[in-house]
Amino acid sequence: MAVPQIYVSFPGTAREALGFYASIFGGELSLHTYEEFGRKDGPAGAIAHGVLSGVVSLAGSDAAAGEKTVQLEGVMLSLLGTAEPTVLHQWFDKLSAGGSVIDPLAPKPWGASDGQVIDRHGLHWLIGYEPEA
Repeated sequence: MAVPQIYVSFPGTAREALGFYASIFGGELSLHTYEEFGRKDGPAGAIAHGVLSGVVSLAGSDAAAGEKTVQLEGVMLSLLGTAEPTVLHQWFDKLSAGGSVIDPLAPKPWGASDGQVIDRHGLHWLIGYEPEA
């Protein structure tokens, strides 16, 4: 089954951002520069296309001159129940480094545990899990 692929336009930080996510989630990271793609609308070493494939998949590039960059409002990337609770807590803590915790990852009145963080690259994450039965 096909699922939507998140594709982020970064403000010249695609290499750093996608590397950051790869260091947290693991997986395979593939980066291609403007020069490799024959693009002349940005610096030769800028990322024209990058993909992180794994348990968490993201794609992105450095925005060309005049293109808009990541700015999320009303959107969260949800990792609810996508890994064991200890792994989800590790991801939350790593995404929090240099970012902003909106709501700590903790038990909630409805019984589940979840939390929200905006990472240092501007992505808003919802991470959580149901209690073990």
